[in-house]
Formats: sequence, structure tokens, C-alpha cells
Amino acid sequence: MDNQRNLFLTIALCAALLLGWDLVMQRLYPQPEVTATEGRADTPVERAAANTDTGDVGSTPVAAPVDLSQALGSAGRVRIDAPEVTGSINPVGARIDDISLKTHRQEVEKDSGPVRLFAPAGTPAQQFAQFGWVGEGVRVPDGQTVWTAEGGTLAPGNPVTLRWNNGQGLLFTIALAIDEHYMITAEQTVANISGGSIVLRPYATINRDSASASQDLWLVHSGPIGAFDGSVEFGNDYDDVAEAGQVRPAGRADWLGFTDVYWLSALVPESGARTEASFRGLGNGMFRSDMIYDPVTVADGRQVSRTTKLFAGAKETEVLDMYEAEGIPNFGLAIDWGWFRWFEKPIFWVLRQLFYLFGNFGVAIIALTFIIRGLMFPIAQKQFKSFAAMRAIQPKMKAIQERYKDDKQKQQQEIMELYKREKVNPLAGCLPLIIQMPIFFALYKVLILAIEMRHQPFALWIKDLSARDPANLANLMEAIGVTVPGFLMFFFGIGVLALILGITMYLQFKLNPSQMDPAQQKIFMFMPWILMFVMAPFAAGLLLYWATSNILTIAQQWFLYSRHPQLKAQADKDKADAERAAAREAKGKS
Repeated sequence: MDNQRNLFLTIALCAALLLGWDLVMQRLYPQPEVTATEGRADTPVERAAANTDTGDVGSTPVAAPVDLSQALGSAGRVRIDAPEVTGSINPVGARIDDISLKTHRQEVEKDSGPVRLFAPAGTPAQQFAQFGWVGEGVRVPDGQTVWTAEGGTLAPGNPVTLRWNNGQGLLFTIALAIDEHYMITAEQTVANISGGSIVLRPYATINRDSASASQDLWLVHSGPIGAFDGSVEFGNDYDDVAEAGQVRPAGRADWLGFTDVYWLSALVPESGARTEASFRGLGNGMFRSDMIYDPVTVADGRQVSRTTKLFAGAKETEVLDMYEAEGIPNFGLAIDWGWFRWFEKPIFWVLRQLFYLFGNFGVAIIALTFIIRGLMFPIAQKQFKSFAAMRAIQPKMKAIQERYKDDKQKQQQEIMELYKREKVNPLAGCLPLIIQMPIFFALYKVLILAIEMRHQPFALWIKDLSARDPANLANLMEAIGVTVPGFLMFFFGIGVLALILGITMYLQFKLNPSQMDPAQQKIFMFMPWILMFVMAPFAAGLLLYWATSNILTIAQQWFLYSRHPQLKAQADKDKADAERAAAREAKGKS
């Protein structure tokens, strides 16, 4: 009776898990909310950066949206044309506000168009960078200043220079250069022929709308980011900055900006120069990262320059690591690998090498699975030997349990002594699972973080290994115009890969020479199907790995059964005994 009660309780809990999973996931991974707050302009960097907005200092007024094509059609724009970047620079305000990524498209479909990273102010997904100066009693360029451009198209090997004369003896220039990837270098220079010394502070800002940001999850950060005193800061999200109005991370800024899961916009200050850095909430879902240099004195007849780098592009591992090797501290950690990067990055490296070999990330995942299962095969052999040893000592264990049934402490002591005498490890069967879990977690992080996995196809219907398996009943019903409610997605969202996962887990369990009693076996028989529902929303690549691992494990079990026939014979005997017991129970009830 107790066993039946436990079985029914387990079934009820499993049903609760299925029905409540969607609610739990929404609470753990909510859609980002944007809180509008009024900021304060109480430092030079805030007053300077305010010139990049059309409204009052510290807040962005609500205005009618600006049409993107209309904004990009303004006269005098300077074209950007690099191997991985295309776009333009607005001479009004010297804004880099038009950047699209040639090598990354918006959707899986090849005709979906390139990813747009930067867009002009007022457009629905605005994000732009601006460079300028602030000074007391000095006429400096602002957000409405019209600069004169020289140099044609900004391209590798072809820099562009923006100039503006304030009419009071100061000539401001911004010399822009771009490399083969995503880095723009801005050299800000002010030349003084005014007849006296002046004091200025160069600055750089990135302004963006959080409405276009990717979702900030527990395992994947999206929002303000920066490296300060050699440590990358992931602690603040958009809500934190909006609530505080302004966040000033402690330490010297190595770089700062905004990150999405796959994209990054970041400012890198001149090496050795002192700066102040902060993140600001401007209200209405607008945010800004500010970086201002310490004051510089420009004597009459002299000029002073500060060089700032702007990264605006995809978080490609090799590219970020290259920039880090060139001197940008911890730039590779703009990818939120987390605490286990020491394990995740090697897994990704192996996957990438296999991809170079096979040309398909799905095949690379399968090959990785073969490698892992091959490395774990000696452990599986020890596991089966342990099972065989456990089978051999079962009569002795039952004798001890019967002899000391009224003294549980003595019973456990005697059983442990039995394990020592027979050299049996009862936990040996857990070792493969313990080893596999870090690999599974590392692959999970790689699939959701590495842009190299984005939009990577496998075969047949799997066009994106980083996305959910599309071959499910929910999508089929959606195709005929029927929308499945969220709370039913667990039942209708089961894809082909999730189904294969459940079946292979069930077969693996059936072949496992378990020591569980019949009630435990009934409970564990439900686990493959529960995990099938739970894992269905995960990336197709993750399910591909797990299903392949299960198939290889089943093959290993068949092979090891052939090496340990006593286990197969015992398993067949246990199955026959269980069937006879079930038949007797059914006959007794009738």
C-alpha cells in the first residue's frame, strides 16, 4: 500500500511539474521591463553627453518615431564599407548611427537581411555612438553641429576626418579609421590658436534604446557591461540603471558599453589615460554609457589628442580574443561564459575544430558525443563490473537486512563492511552521470552564447541548432491558424528530437541492470517522459547531443551485456519475475 501511495504521489508531482513549468520559467526568465526615470545632470560628463540628445539634460522626451529610411536619407552622410560592416556616419553631431553586419542575418532565412546594430536617434531601435568635448567658457561642438567630412568612404586603409571650427580659434577634428572586423578608432584632436590656454575634457558615449535589447536571463547577461580594474562587470541590468538613474562602477574603466546575447557595442579608452565612466538611465527606455577623460590643458599654438576605440559588432570568440591579445583587457569575457568558462571554452574549441573538419555543426556535435562516450567507455566498463558485483552480493545483503531488521544502524554498518570485503562501490553507477553533467551544461552555454552556433543548420528540418526543434505539433497547428495556449505548450510543443530523447532514455533505463525495488522502478519509468517534456524547449543542438549520447549508451550496454552474460541473465530473470508478480497481483484483484 505504501508503495502504491508513493507511486501515485510521484505521478501527481510530475503532473504538477508539467503544468507549472511554463509559469516557473516566466518567473525565472521574465521579459525585460523598462522603467523610465528622471536623471540628474551633476557632472561634466552628463552635461557633455546631454548634447547628444535633443531634449533636456538627463532625460529623453517622448517624440514621434522617426522613419529609418528617412533618417538614413539625410544629406551628407559618410559611407562605411568594411568586410564585415556597412553603414554611414551622420555629419550632424558626428554620430556613428548606422551600422549593419554583413556576415550576420536577422533570421534563419537567407533573404532576411543583415543584422542592424546601430540606428539613428528617434528610430524604433536607436543606438549610436558620439565623440565630443566639454569645457567651461569655450564654444564646443554639440549634437546639432554640422561637421565637414574629408576622405570619402570609411574603409580599411581609407580613414575619414571630420572637422569643425568654432570661429574662436579652436579647430576640432575627429579622425576615424576602421579595421577588417568591427573596431572603429576615433582620434579626437583640438588645435588652439585662440591666443590663450583652454581646458577641455574629451568624451565618448553610446546611446541606445533598451526596447531592442535581447532578454536578460539568469545565465546570459544582456545590458550594461564593462571591464573595470581587470574584472568584467555583469551585475547591472537596464532596470537597475533605470532605478538608480546613474551607475558608476568602481575602478578604472578598461572598456564599457552595452551587450546583447550576440552583439556588443563598447568604448575602449586610450591606454594609460584617466577617465570617468558611468551608465545612465535617460527615461523612456533610453540608456547611455558615458566615458570622459580627465581635463587637458591646450596651450596657445598647441594641440592635444585622445584616441578612443569603438567596437560595434558580433561577439565572435576569435575576434574578441584577438582584440584582447592586442591589449584590450578581458575583452574575450564580453561573452558571459560564467564561472565555468575554463570548461566551456575547451568544449567550444573542440566543437569548432570538428566544424572545420566536417563543415556542419550538427555533425560536429555528434562527433563530440562519440569522443565523449569513447573517453567514458572505461568508466562504463567499471560501472557494469560494479553492477555485476552488486548482483553477486545480493543474497548476503538480504541476509544482513533480515538479521538486523530491528537495528538499522547495525544493519548499515554490516552492509558497509560487506562492501569493503567484496570491494564493491555502490556509487559507481552514478559516476558517468556526474562526469556527463558538466559537459551537458557546457554545451548548453555554448549553444546559447556562441554566435558561431547561431543559425547553424544540421539536416532536414533542423535549420538552427541554437533554436527549439521546429518539428512539433504546436507549429503545425500554428500553420493552419490555430494558436496553442502557453500552458499547453508542454504537450503540443514536443518535437521530433524530444520524442527521440524520451524513447532512447526509456530504452536505456530498461537495459540498465538496476537494483531498485519494483515501486522505485515504476517511479523511474516516468522520468524519461518527464524529461522529454522538460527538455523540449531547449536548443535542438542540445537534444541532438543527448539523444546521440543515449543511443551510444544503449549500444555500449548491449556490448557490455555480451561481456557480462550474468547481468543479462539476471536482468531477464528480474523482468520475468516482475511480470509474474504483476500477473498474480492482477489475478488477486479480479
